[in-house]
Amino acid sequence: MAATPPPRRRPGAVPVATLAGLVVVLALAALAFGRATPGGLRDQGPLQAVAPPPVSRPLWPQLPASPPPATPATGATQEPPQPVPDLTVPGRDITAVDVRAVLAKDPKVGPEERQALASCTGCEVRAPEFRDLTGDGQPELITVVATPGRAVLHVYTLAEDRLLPVLQVQVLPTFTASTVGADLWLFEPTGVNVLTSSHYAWDGTRLALKERKDEGLGLLPPTAPEDGRPPTSKPEPGPAPARPTPFAPKQAVPEAVVPSPRAVRPSTAPSAPAASTAPAGAAVPAVPSAPVVLPEAKR
Repeated sequence: MAATPPPRRRPGAVPVATLAGLVVVLALAALAFGRATPGGLRDQGPLQAVAPPPVSRPLWPQLPASPPPATPATGATQEPPQPVPDLTVPGRDITAVDVRAVLAKDPKVGPEERQALASCTGCEVRAPEFRDLTGDGQPELITVVATPGRAVLHVYTLAEDRLLPVLQVQVLPTFTASTVGADLWLFEPTGVNVLTSSHYAWDGTRLALKERKDEGLGLLPPTAPEDGRPPTSKPEPGPAPARPTPFAPKQAVPEAVVPSPRAVRPSTAPSAPAASTAPAGAAVPAVPSAPVVLPEAKR
């Protein structure tokens, strides 16, 4: 029996194995070119933690607010800081120092403040607050010595086992303070409607004044008018209206007599004049007599 001849291949036909290999090559090429395409998504590793923005933290929030005085505040001293003599910080713990002992040995503390240390009338040494104002992660000591007429804010930082006075500024007794991050803000009511804010920041040596500005509060007081008279809330009364001219009362005028249809016979006796009702001495107006109309006789 004769063998079956192999099937003939059509011209232009591609084997299935060749097509499968071509598809795999194209897929690998597309994958390779896709990775090299710029702008594609890439894994950069874990993201860094986002730190929240600093917020305002008031100092001595329990103190009541006082009415604003009218005296302005003074600026800060600009002398380079020197360690407080005859004073060391045991264990380099600034929170363990006695604030009154620090103020008593600080040569920059004035005589009025020293009277406050001796507990004078109307004087006060505020309890210390501890905030990081230099950005090194270590707290600074903040305190205030208040007298009846003035107050002084003191800030001390720790240098090894010594204390450096990095800020000493006179403020109003009714001031308020807060920290925003490592910055110190002081707010003083320098007028009835004016609040002065002072911004202090660490410059590597001390807390330096960065900005000071005045802001208005509420409505301004009324200003005097141009004529110099004090302002008033009530409108000024205008000129009184002119009174109308009084009219004389009208005199009673006798009504005209309506004649009777009968013929009126002439009277021989003159009639008496009617009594006038006008008051004595008043002019009586003349009243013309009404004409008498007689009816026409029938024809």
